[in-house]
Formats: sequence, C-alpha cells, structure tokens
Amino acid sequence: QVQLVESGGGLVQAGGSLRLSCTASGNIFTSLVMGWYRQAPGTQRELVAGMASDRSTNYADFVKGRFTISRDNAKNTVYLQMNSLEPEDTAVYYCNAFKVGLIPQTYWGQGTQVTVSS
Repeated sequence: QVQLVESGGGLVQAGGSLRLSCTASGNIFTSLVMGWYRQAPGTQRELVAGMASDRSTNYADFVKGRFTISRDNAKNTVYLQMNSLEPEDTAVYYCNAFKVGLIPQTYWGQGTQVTVSS
C-alpha cells in the first residue's frame, strides 16, 4: 500500500508560480510511475503531467512549456513546478502513483487546491 501526501497548493495571481509536492510512503517509489492530475468543478479529472521510473515525461498540451514535473527518489517525492499560471489552471490537483506489475495498482493523494486569480 502506498500513501501519497500532497502539499503546495494555494492562491496565486495570474502569471505567478507554485510548486506542488507529493511524498509517497513505502520503499517502492523508484519503480512507480508518478503523475499529476487535476479536476475543476463540473469537469472530469485530467492528466497534467507524468514521469516514469526512467524519468521520461509526458505533458498535457495545455501545460507544455509552463509546467515541469520532476522527482527526487531519495526523498520519495514528485514535484510539479507551475509557472505562468492562468485562471484556467484553477482546479484541485491530485498526485497519482501507478505500480506496474502482474497486478497493477493505482494510488491517489487527497488533492490540493490551486486557485489562480485574474
């Protein structure tokens, strides 16, 4: 079982920056595919960015060039650096961990609110 704890959300003006952090419990972090999703009111949860264990990344088109995902395996932590924030980025951001294997498993954090004012 992997528990994910997020931090770093808050209120920021348009054009500002925030960095989200997500720390995972346990000792399998290096093998996990980590990702950030977001969900705005009335919408479906959507992928923002992901990073595999080999540090390959993928980003949603709407954040390319503005957001950067990274991971520190020594701290069991994944980050999402968000720059040039826009009001449309307002959402609850969720950390996700995916365990590849014969029995794949997905874990979610509790979510952290990001609000961007215009």
